[in-house]
Amino acid sequence: MRITYNDTDYVYEIENGAAINKETVEIKIILNGEPVTLKNINKVWIQDGEITIEPDFAQALGRSVSLRYRM
Repeated sequence: MRITYNDTDYVYEIENGAAINKETVEIKIILNGEPVTLKNINKVWIQDGEITIEPDFAQALGRSVSLRYRM
């Protein structure tokens, strides 16, 4: 999937897409070839993993997946 953030295009792939449902609180994605884990804590998506991304970008990624899977 693609997302544009701050006028820059990014490509990400959802690792566990078949397991996503309304109760999902953790999503694993591959962002430009790097693994990123997003966690939903009180309706706020935060990044958990080795690479660091901006908190607002993590929120945008989480929302993108949420909209795609109607979470």
